[in-house]
Amino acid sequence: MKKLPLLLAALPLAAFPPAASGGEIWITNEKDDTISVIDSESLEVVRTIPTGERPRGITFNSDHSRVYLCASDSDAVQVIDPSTGEILHELPSGEDPEQFVLAPDDRHLWIANEDDAVTTVVDVDAREVVAQINVGIEPEGMAVSPDGRLVVTTSETTNMAHWIDTATKKIVANTLVDGRPRHAKFTADMAELWVSSEIGGTVTVFDVGTKVEKAKIRFAITGVKADLVQPVGFEFTPDGTTAFIALGPANHVAIVDMKTFEVEGYILVGRRVWHMAFSPDQKQLFTTNGVSGDVTVIDVASREALKSIKVGRYPWGAAMRP
Repeated sequence: MKKLPLLLAALPLAAFPPAASGGEIWITNEKDDTISVIDSESLEVVRTIPTGERPRGITFNSDHSRVYLCASDSDAVQVIDPSTGEILHELPSGEDPEQFVLAPDDRHLWIANEDDAVTTVVDVDAREVVAQINVGIEPEGMAVSPDGRLVVTTSETTNMAHWIDTATKKIVANTLVDGRPRHAKFTADMAELWVSSEIGGTVTVFDVGTKVEKAKIRFAITGVKADLVQPVGFEFTPDGTTAFIALGPANHVAIVDMKTFEVEGYILVGRRVWHMAFSPDQKQLFTTNGVSGDVTVIDVASREALKSIKVGRYPWGAAMRP
């Protein structure tokens, strides 16, 4: 594993002011090897933090005292103090970590290793790998159920969602989806699992109890070629009524009714929209737009784009810090 210096350890704490009262949105920039930190009230970048090579997936622990970052080309998961921006240490991660999920116990990190076709489980306290599970080719998407009993890895080339029992660390089911699945997420009530398929142009909804497909969501945007509609990241509103789905090079976010699975509309954002995160009050949604190098701020109530915020090159992941 490549080792990186603790780039920020020598800098004074004053260089990194505490989070504003309204919270922050942390954005990973693939080509700059940085994180852009956006103040969710002023809607301005207030910090830029150096990272390992090609940062992608990013998540906080439950009390937001630690940030976990997939430095994909460094073959490492970096652990960062969000108050200072200091890289505290690295965790073993396997080859090319791309996305991950932190289990509700805040102890076990489940990592998709794209080059190795495995899901790696890391004990973040012991800083050691406790399991590696063979999955399909080019795993990327990761989801953990709210009760922590199930984890799902999606494999881009095998076109499957792999359902893993977290107690036994064994695959209990494999379900087919459309081409190149990129992202997965359980609903808060654990009744459904949603999986986006980038090349298939769809989102598949599974019944968690039976692991059987219950709906397939398709998209059509006036004036946009069908092959440009490539669903990737998505988020659910806390009340479980609405899904916002990033459509990649279609440069739009779809709005989907989570009860009927009908598309209610589209929001024009920046170029090559990847992922997104809500503000702490859930009133705004921040999208990462890779090609245009910016973040679009969406008003959730009006479903309108409010502002574009310039960040680093190729923004990819997004996470909220209250």
